[in-house]
Amino acid sequence: MKRFISSMVIGAIALVGGAVIGAPAYAATAPTLVLSGGSAVFGLDPAFITATASTAGLVKFSAVGTVIKSCEAVPTTTVAPFVAKCTWLPAAPGPTVLTATLTPTDAVNFTSVDAAPLTAKVGIPVQGVISPVYVYADTVLAGGSSGVLAPRFGVTCAVTSQYILGQTIVFRVYGNDADRAGAVMDPTNTEKVFITVAGVTDPIALSYGNHSGVAFWSGVLKTGTAAGLYNTLGIINFKVTMVATGLNTTKVLAAKMVKKVVNGKVVKKKGKIVYVPVAYYKTVTVSPALPGAVGTWQSNFTPNSQLTLYAVPTA
Repeated sequence: MKRFISSMVIGAIALVGGAVIGAPAYAATAPTLVLSGGSAVFGLDPAFITATASTAGLVKFSAVGTVIKSCEAVPTTTVAPFVAKCTWLPAAPGPTVLTATLTPTDAVNFTSVDAAPLTAKVGIPVQGVISPVYVYADTVLAGGSSGVLAPRFGVTCAVTSQYILGQTIVFRVYGNDADRAGAVMDPTNTEKVFITVAGVTDPIALSYGNHSGVAFWSGVLKTGTAAGLYNTLGIINFKVTMVATGLNTTKVLAAKMVKKVVNGKVVKKKGKIVYVPVAYYKTVTVSPALPGAVGTWQSNFTPNSQLTLYAVPTA
């Protein structure tokens, strides 16, 4: 009897020892998590950020270190590839660092993991700030250049953003005023148009005129090595400003009573003519005059499309 009990105890100890002590140690592995997408235009429809993992789980998406609303715990698909998507509405334009963290469903075999940061390029409309004045601007090479300063394509007044030190840059600008039903911005309704250039003390005043059959605002920036000429090589940062004249009249919604007519006949009730209200716009005088709208334009293109000044080519 004693031998039988002893053998049972020894067997039990061996069994426990085999399960707890004898089994090899096991460490949970780190899965993979890769971010993609995220490209968006500021102020427009939202974009998608995609996280692809090597195992199922929940993904937390962040932008510039802040968790994106409604993307705190996005479940991945249940079969490979394990994908989670976040609808993202950028808070600001420019390069934005996106990150994500995966919490695996299988917490025994997998640990949480952070994805490598992804820098998304959030675009901004090139026209910049929206205002009642809509502005267009470009630059062309002034005529008269020769030799190494001759136009690259052999013609002047061609739109280009690349200039050689010594050439004259002509700015061409035009705009429309939404406050005046889209009227052309010309001297009759424009207070001033000017361009500010980084590094140049005085703004470039633009004048309105007819140029071979087309009319627009124009101004020049002369470059060169002589004193007083612009000579900073590289990207030329400039900003166009158009200021409309003040409004001394405006249209307001009003109402007036008119005779009610049905089938060409004036309607009467109990012998009296029936009148009905009709809405219309009338012009009223504003005193003092309302300030004119201001429109600005500053290039938001990529560096390769920016206005750039180069050194004179060497022989």
